Amino acid sequence: MSTTPAHKIHVQPSGREFTVGDAETILAAGIRQGIGLPYGCKDGACGSCKCKKISGTVVHGTHQSKALSDEEEAQGMVLTCCAVPQTDVVLESRQVTEAGAFAIRKMPVRVNSLAKVSDDVMVLKLQLPANDAFQYHAGQYVEFLLRDGSRRSYSMANAPNLLAKESPQIELHIRHMPGGKFTDHVFGAMKEKEIQRIEGPYGSFYLRDSDKPMVLLASGTGFAPIKALIEHMQFQNSTRPATLYWGGRRPADLYMKDWMTQKLQEMPHLKYVPVVSNALPEDQWTGRTGFVHQAVLQDLPDLSGHQVYACGAPIVVESAQRDYVAAGLPADEFFADSFTSEADKAKA
Repeated sequence: MSTTPAHKIHVQPSGREFTVGDAETILAAGIRQGIGLPYGCKDGACGSCKCKKISGTVVHGTHQSKALSDEEEAQGMVLTCCAVPQTDVVLESRQVTEAGAFAIRKMPVRVNSLAKVSDDVMVLKLQLPANDAFQYHAGQYVEFLLRDGSRRSYSMANAPNLLAKESPQIELHIRHMPGGKFTDHVFGAMKEKEIQRIEGPYGSFYLRDSDKPMVLLASGTGFAPIKALIEHMQFQNSTRPATLYWGGRRPADLYMKDWMTQKLQEMPHLKYVPVVSNALPEDQWTGRTGFVHQAVLQDLPDLSGHQVYACGAPIVVESAQRDYVAAGLPADEFFADSFTSEADKAKA
């Protein structure tokens, strides 16, 4: 009985190499072997894993055209999350690092607390197994493994250095999506001490070594991984200038005002610009208004010397990437985690 030979993937300029099994996607093989490929949703919806194919042949599975258009595919771009190689392949992906990725693990977690911080945002704290170190980069996410086999992804909102040795817990910020299989449960029947199963860490969104000033861009609960980045910067005693632009429809969507006030007092190199797009008269909002990604350009029309970390709704992340590169930001200095909902994925 013959077996299909594994194909080799070579990644430039890092020189990393790994093999892909029969009918396996490039990304799945990379994750399995600890290769730090960039990715987000893993479902062909966000485009975070898109990179240039230098040589070789792949076949793409189902994906959204906004993640990879026919024109981009014709130009040699690939989505590694749904690309199955037919030959050996050479890719160009500048985000691949020599640093080994943390092992991805499944584990049970216990609900420690549920705190409703706005009409549609719950801060969920999950107890990790005791004496069982869970390692991750600030900015990464975990997936809930639901009973029907589906998964839901949420970013850790606390930096790994804040995990207590005796009683480690991770913090997640969950927005209610009415009709959502998981979030209806979180905002309804979920109780403290309930057991869930998670798997992680996932994601290529984490702080890169650089001296460049940073723009941290968040919309809604996209603040969660940004919060973890800020805590990690504080742990590092970072002196890099960083400005957080956090956008919401109403002021209540910027749900951690007290936490931000405290961090601004503790971190002299951190600035904060809250932006509201749909304030009502009763909000008595006197701050910045409009679209949050545009507020950055109003303050920083030339982004050529900056590094940007963007999280939140796909429309915000996509608009920011397009407009910031047009404003001089080097394309490889834009790092993003696009919060693609199940509804977004269903459109694929």
